Amino acid sequence: MKKCIFLLVLAACFCLNVSAQNASDAAGYIVKLGDAAPDFEMTLTDGQKVKLSDLRGKVVMLQFTASWCGVCRKEMPFIEKDIWQKHKDNASFALYGIDRDEPLERVKAFAKQTGVAYPLGLDPGADIFALYAERNAGITRNVLIDKDGKIVLMTRLYNEDEFAALCKKIDELLK
Repeated sequence: MKKCIFLLVLAACFCLNVSAQNASDAAGYIVKLGDAAPDFEMTLTDGQKVKLSDLRGKVVMLQFTASWCGVCRKEMPFIEKDIWQKHKDNASFALYGIDRDEPLERVKAFAKQTGVAYPLGLDPGADIFALYAERNAGITRNVLIDKDGKIVLMTRLYNEDEFAALCKKIDELLK
């Protein structure tokens, strides 16, 4: 009987540990600063495929977005103007919008409506999103990854101070 109770307690501790490792933060992120960014492959609206691990050696910004997200629509012109236009010609920088679970034609129309020229990728089923945050957590959110593939900054929603910090961090990493 003692052996059975011991095994039950041991199993419960293991389950709690696994649950704690997958727990999200207050913003719904399941990744943490300093973590290696989870790898994925996505298809861009032009048909090109991009694999995150192939971008190692670059500063990478991921913007999780969707056409139905009002905050995304507010933030995207700032990303275009203050980040993409400033760094698009820098070979050490990559920026990808990752559209959550929408069809290709809707994503193309969304890019046109918001006036963004930075590449947008498709995320059917929100499977890429679910590598970074709880599958049904909200967007907009940005993940900044350093040249070693580590997460160095994460934002949620659009906040001017937080966005300014994101821009500053990109500038620092590209020096």
